[in-house]
Amino acid sequence: MPSISLRILVLGPLLVLASCKFGPDYARPDIPVSDSFRMAEAQKDMESLANVPWWELYRDEELQRLIRMALEQNKDLKRAVATVDEFAARVLVAKTDFAPQMNATVNAPGFGNTRNVAFPGFPNPFNYYIQGNLAWELDIWGRIRRSNEAALGDLFAREENRRAVILQIVAGVAQAYFELRQFDLQLEIATRTLKAWDESVKLARARFRVGYINQLDVEQFEAEQANAAARIAELKRQMVQKENEISVLLGRNPTRITRGRALTDQVMPPIVPAGLPSDLLQRRPDVVQAEQQLAAATARIGQSKADRFPKLSITGILGIASPQLNHLVANETFFGVAGASVAGPLFNAQVLGFQQEASEAQTGQAIAQYEQTILIAFREVEDALVAVTTAVEQTAAQERQVKALQTALRLANLRYTGGIANYLDVLIAQRSLFDAELSLASTRRLHLVSVVQLYKALGGGWLPAPAMETTEKQSVSRVE
Repeated sequence: MPSISLRILVLGPLLVLASCKFGPDYARPDIPVSDSFRMAEAQKDMESLANVPWWELYRDEELQRLIRMALEQNKDLKRAVATVDEFAARVLVAKTDFAPQMNATVNAPGFGNTRNVAFPGFPNPFNYYIQGNLAWELDIWGRIRRSNEAALGDLFAREENRRAVILQIVAGVAQAYFELRQFDLQLEIATRTLKAWDESVKLARARFRVGYINQLDVEQFEAEQANAAARIAELKRQMVQKENEISVLLGRNPTRITRGRALTDQVMPPIVPAGLPSDLLQRRPDVVQAEQQLAAATARIGQSKADRFPKLSITGILGIASPQLNHLVANETFFGVAGASVAGPLFNAQVLGFQQEASEAQTGQAIAQYEQTILIAFREVEDALVAVTTAVEQTAAQERQVKALQTALRLANLRYTGGIANYLDVLIAQRSLFDAELSLASTRRLHLVSVVQLYKALGGGWLPAPAMETTEKQSVSRVE
């Protein structure tokens, strides 16, 4: 008749297969999603802009080079990748709980009186012995399985965080680059305007010397000349600071950033369709990350619930022991035993109940965070859509304004040099044109940045498909 230990060894795996899992299985919360974005009703049947690779959206070759450099050297991305590796290792650690835990102990007494202690086959501090220990927990209540589910959820959440960092880097470099090109254009405008004011000041001083105008007129022209010079200094400061920002994104010390196409030569698609709102639930990495965190929190409810029940394990000890080293290997020195052990909570049962309540509360927090992340995602898409639409309209209006002010300035100069108009007409026209040109440059940058923000809000900006698939396979292969 087979022994009880043998029965346990045979029936143990069957008990695991037939066992249950405590706690709820994860199910995605039912989130109401509209059929289309409010600001993109006419584009709902078009393919989303997020499906366009970033190297096809941003046509500036220098910008593409900067983005690739950032994806290779950015420190935040390196940290995110290392975090994924850490949690992949944690998944492997969690998987080892399914396997028997084995360890060995070796004892060799070197000092003291051992002659009066002679118990061959019995390990004690006075004996030489080699002992192997076995402990195999049978996952009857699903504690280990829920633990592995939680570990996988944590890993996938970190993987989505890595993708979110990639998205942030692509958008961050593009946005900072367009802002840098805005400063370049505005500096060009300010430099040209300063030269115009230099000519106006020379003319005003000449007219003052012959008595055509008074000192007040000259001071007004010189004040506008100084204003243009101050704006140039401000733009140079902003330009260097923006180059330093881009350098950090590139993972290197502050240095000069090479330029590609001018701000006015940047090419963006005339139509930027947003796609379907439901796509955001699968594409946005922050949304998927929040969902994976919710899945992990849900699994921990079952884990904490299973901790409240007894743990059934198969245990065993095997080894040899003798008070004399030269008699260590003999028939009477061998010892071994196998059996079952049950360990359950007693006085700490209430504490484990509180732990389950804490896990349930954490799941409630994760649900709220998931829902909030979706709301923020929808808001960012809507904000970017309206920004793109209004930036196009604003740019067209300001271009008409600049053309009109250029004509007004030309006429004012003709009337002033001809003695028909006073200096105020020229001063107002020159000042208005200067401000309008600076505003137009800012609006052109706003249009480009709005497309970048929409692309980011939709979850665009991934790595090239082959590289992304390779990274995913490496992460998954380590935990399978």
